[in-house]
Amino acid sequence: MISSQQTLSGSPTSQSPRSPSGQPFLSVSVIDPVKLGNGVQAYISYRVITKTNMPEYQAQEKIVIRRYSDFDWLRDRLTEKFKGIFIPPLPEKSTVEKFRFSAEFIELRRQALDVFINRVASHPDLKQSEDLRTFLQEDEEAMERVKFHESGIFKKKPSEFMQIFKDVQSKVSDVVLGKEKPVEESTPEYEKLKHYIFELENHLTEAQKQAFRLVKRHRELGQSLCDFGKAIKLLGNCEVESLGKAFSELGTKSEMVSLKLQKEAHNLLVKFEEPLKDYVRTVQSIKVTMSDRANAFRQHYELAETIRLKEINLDKLTLMRSDKAGEAEIEYRELKAESEEATRRYETIVRRMDEELVRFQDQKTAELGLAFHEFAVGQAKLSKEIADAWRSLLPKLGVVSPK
Repeated sequence: MISSQQTLSGSPTSQSPRSPSGQPFLSVSVIDPVKLGNGVQAYISYRVITKTNMPEYQAQEKIVIRRYSDFDWLRDRLTEKFKGIFIPPLPEKSTVEKFRFSAEFIELRRQALDVFINRVASHPDLKQSEDLRTFLQEDEEAMERVKFHESGIFKKKPSEFMQIFKDVQSKVSDVVLGKEKPVEESTPEYEKLKHYIFELENHLTEAQKQAFRLVKRHRELGQSLCDFGKAIKLLGNCEVESLGKAFSELGTKSEMVSLKLQKEAHNLLVKFEEPLKDYVRTVQSIKVTMSDRANAFRQHYELAETIRLKEINLDKLTLMRSDKAGEAEIEYRELKAESEEATRRYETIVRRMDEELVRFQDQKTAELGLAFHEFAVGQAKLSKEIADAWRSLLPKLGVVSPK
């Protein structure tokens, strides 16, 4: 989200926030976007400046060059390693050439990336990530080597490929044979949470859509007034002195009001529409975490059920003093250990989500509250300036109006 909570001077000499004496701090700035390459190979690079007193870091200040794909790599790594935590969202990756390299798009992208990395750096768990330290410290060549060796499904071992194939094959068979019975966590508290998240996404999406229309309306009205101002000044050139002067004044004032509308349209985009868009992405990130929780619950439940059946079978073989009892007991113990690990994973996700929801609600209240406050202040200021501009014109127009 783009808010005054995290401001940037756009200069590498800007000061990091002061931390209490002896307290660890980690401050990151994303600045100086530069277009590199041509055609489809073109991309934007950014300078990422890190200032910290944390002992895990190589230096108190470090500057590296990063591109969008590096931020994307970091987010993928955090998503993989910190299940249950709401990983901050990244801005969308535009594929439309004419928008991708416009000055406005580049600046909005820079600010959104700055917000993303600072949210990660300020998170009590995520800021301890080794991948974050790699992102903030390694030079460009080292960063590319890390991405090459760690990205994608092609790093999976052959045995993992076979297991993926077996899992998919088993899943397809169950669906075809009508055996598929989805197991879902269903408690009143969790159902309430799911309902809230889906409703929040719908309402935020609608609010962002209307904010977009507001920005568009301000821009269109500003352009219309600019065109009107030019036209009315040309008309004034054809009139007698008093009427021509009045028309010229009207045209000049229209152009001035046009500039105010265009300026407020940009403020609306940065301080209102973009924060709403960011929270739509944030809620979508929460839904991904909920999906991870659903998968973890399913594994926990299905392994617990399998353990129960294995235990019954083991008891039966033991009573029968079967030769297969020893082998069955080994299998049971291995499966039980796997089941216990699955339960721990699920419980970790639940615990983390509970903590994250509190943090999310506090953050949402502060940041959206600020966005709506900025919206109201901007609209009030704009209305007053426009009213003052037209009011100042009335005595001059009154000279040529009929009595």
